[in-house]
Amino acid sequence: MAGEQQAPVGMHPSFAKVIEQRQRLKEKLSKIKHKIGVYSAKGGVGKTTVAVNLAYTLSKMGKSVGLLDADIDCPNLPMFLGIEEKIDTSVQPFKPIIKDGVKVASTAMLVDEASKPIIWRGPMITKMLNEMFDGIDWGELDYLIMDLSPGTSDAPLTIMQLLQLDGFVIVTTPQKIAAVNSGRSGLMAKKLNVSLLGVVENMSSGKQSEHTTELLKTLDTDLLGTVSRSDDFNSASDSGKVPVLSNEKIRKEFEAIAKKLP
Repeated sequence: MAGEQQAPVGMHPSFAKVIEQRQRLKEKLSKIKHKIGVYSAKGGVGKTTVAVNLAYTLSKMGKSVGLLDADIDCPNLPMFLGIEEKIDTSVQPFKPIIKDGVKVASTAMLVDEASKPIIWRGPMITKMLNEMFDGIDWGELDYLIMDLSPGTSDAPLTIMQLLQLDGFVIVTTPQKIAAVNSGRSGLMAKKLNVSLLGVVENMSSGKQSEHTTELLKTLDTDLLGTVSRSDDFNSASDSGKVPVLSNEKIRKEFEAIAKKLP
């Protein structure tokens, strides 16, 4: 096929397969202008909180937005958004659930009981991620925001290898341990030639912490913004509501971040 990327002759089959998948997904997702991952190797820093509020901020700014729960074995997006509806798997390609104008997809929308543990080895996680990209009709979007799992293994590695991303938003908190682990995720992305769009300091006092300053130096990137610690995040997520839709202070913090994205 004209213009199709071909694997070099003599290349190992596993590498050739990655190239073929990458090309197929490039064509499949060609109607999505910007693909952005929200990521940190450290769990508990609020990646999902940042991903959700960033997606809905972009939507309120007039952008068409998709939100993908790429944390395959511990999906939380439906709980954050109060979504109980399941994706209809009888019709292919699958259609994401639309919640307040944002297209949303998650493993939790495909399994019978989302509260039960999803115990899958790496190949199954990789297969499900492929299904989320190749098997779901995202349509035309300005942004696809992806909430990644913590760590530096299968899920983030698969996304870095297969997708042509605009880059990652790295999430950290003021604590040293968060900055150290967020640094690992950022360095992994750079090693795989994926751009870093910047860092968000979540649960912030409002002033950039010294550990975040060191993280920015380590990754040679910029601060996108700080998100202040607020009880509204806990109460909103517990009730399936999005803080930026009701809290002006939080909305302004996320608007400042969103305006720095490509």
